[in-house]
Amino acid sequence: MARSLTIIGLGYVGLPLAQEACRSGLAVAGLDVSNAVVDGLNAGVSHVDDLDEGDVAEMLRTGFTATTDTSCLATVDAVVICVPTPLSDDGTPDLSAVESAAKTIAGHLRPGTLVVLESTTYPGTTGEFVRPILEEGSGLVAGEDFHLAYSPERIDPGNERYGLRNTPKVVGGLTARCTDVAVEFYSGLVDEVVPTVGLREAELAKLLENTYRHVNIALMNEMAVFCHELGIDLWASIEAAKTKPFGFHAFYPGPGVGGHCIPIDPNYLSWVVRSLGYRFRFVELAQEVSERMPAYVAKRIQDALNGQKKAVNGSRIVLVGVSYKADVSDVRDCRAWAPTCSIWIPTFRNSELVGSRSRQWPLMRHISTKQIWLWCFNPTPWCSSPVCWSVRRRFWIPAVRWTATTSSGSEDSPCGSSLPRSCTIRRMPGFSTVRSQPCSRRAMRWCM
Repeated sequence: MARSLTIIGLGYVGLPLAQEACRSGLAVAGLDVSNAVVDGLNAGVSHVDDLDEGDVAEMLRTGFTATTDTSCLATVDAVVICVPTPLSDDGTPDLSAVESAAKTIAGHLRPGTLVVLESTTYPGTTGEFVRPILEEGSGLVAGEDFHLAYSPERIDPGNERYGLRNTPKVVGGLTARCTDVAVEFYSGLVDEVVPTVGLREAELAKLLENTYRHVNIALMNEMAVFCHELGIDLWASIEAAKTKPFGFHAFYPGPGVGGHCIPIDPNYLSWVVRSLGYRFRFVELAQEVSERMPAYVAKRIQDALNGQKKAVNGSRIVLVGVSYKADVSDVRDCRAWAPTCSIWIPTFRNSELVGSRSRQWPLMRHISTKQIWLWCFNPTPWCSSPVCWSVRRRFWIPAVRWTATTSSGSEDSPCGSSLPRSCTIRRMPGFSTVRSQPCSRRAMRWCM
């Protein structure tokens, strides 16, 4: 049974895994290429939403260390790879981080070690890509000298009900013995382990989960377009449909899909299908539908302004919420960002300007406004507190104040103050159009 563990990659997947391993009594080291991440964790600072400084402090008290020194791999019983697997510029899988991690492990691999890949990838990666690197670099044989398995990560940032411990863990090994060793390892970390028949089946399970979501979200996005033309309240229809206790699961439309899973993972599966000479038409169509949603939202904004006899050019627009889901700060692949037009985002901490950051703004592709004011009620990855962003094309302008109406009345707060989760946005002077909505996933409903 594993008593020591090294986790490669201390992001949204690796850090919660390290936390649970520490709680389970394992000696845990976290290996990361980022000096900022390592220094921050060793100083007790968390950089992910699901763990706060108290959680990191608890981990450090159990002996957890974060490091950039690969020698931490030399004596451990288990190694788990939790590195990013993005798409390359041409839309093909980018496994450079996985390759680097595998080569690093190979240089320290010893007999009896369990190696698990958790990074989302296409079927065949663990057995046909990672395995040869490990064997060639170590001189050992997978399935005989060391154990090799795949277990897809199922971290859902911001989910207060399901975390690593109470989410079933799928595991597939190169051999039956590899599966058994991996099941024994994860049984100490989670409540339920679900062994499957092999590596490829475990790898496909993750892609199946996210492709299912991707296709159904795209269906709702397309329905949102024609329901608007028909004068049908799609949200009311969804609420009615989900009262059926079987055969229906609710999905909701939005200005596209974002995050580190849905915009990326189905494309891995589509890439594999194309390599066989087929087209994965469902995924391609879902991608097409969701990619045109930012333009559709921009067109609806234009129509709303036209209805008030106002031009888009010169209007000020408030966008509420930037991250891909509620209560997270992760803005990877969100529809609020795209490589179109540079803007400057001032960064505030404790009400003080601490810097600025160049970003890209996608709706500029469709709206040629002179000013866009953006409110974000979630912490940004580079700022530890909620911020109010003021944005103008090519340069930043001073931050504004917001007013939140709560059950106890009106609270006027500066940038950097916490915003009540239950709040209503009030009209502010100088803005051409602001719709009053609860701060929730339906905040964008008016423009869909």
